[in-house]
Amino acid sequence: MLIGRFQHNMDDKGRVFVPAKLREGLGVSFYATVGLDNCLFLYSIEEWKKQEEKICSLPMAESRKLQRFFFSNATLLEPDKQGRVLIPQYLRTYAKLEGEALILGVGRRAEIWNPSRWEAVEQEMTAEAAASEMEKLGF
Repeated sequence: MLIGRFQHNMDDKGRVFVPAKLREGLGVSFYATVGLDNCLFLYSIEEWKKQEEKICSLPMAESRKLQRFFFSNATLLEPDKQGRVLIPQYLRTYAKLEGEALILGVGRRAEIWNPSRWEAVEQEMTAEAAASEMEKLGF
């Protein structure tokens, strides 16, 4: 399970450090793609295959836009010896990443956020709103 919150600087080349705790769960290499709310999703190869199966099992007429969005924007990332990954420019642009990146462990995936954007999203999610969402989902 991927958990935690980590903020790191992104260098001029677009490299960001992925903490060892998250790399352990993500594996030697892992996939990055566009996520919801203008963040990036990171998936281990095993979890990527599960997502791929789910999306590809949906009727084409209903899922083709999702398939294009999810798969065409995906890339395989391999951390260097310092634990950094190079985020392609198109993904940095999508997530509005400049200078700093916030990496969150959110269960079966990790997410990379622009810290300011995450702060705005987090302010919307109060404890009361979280409780309401949990109730809707049967927790």
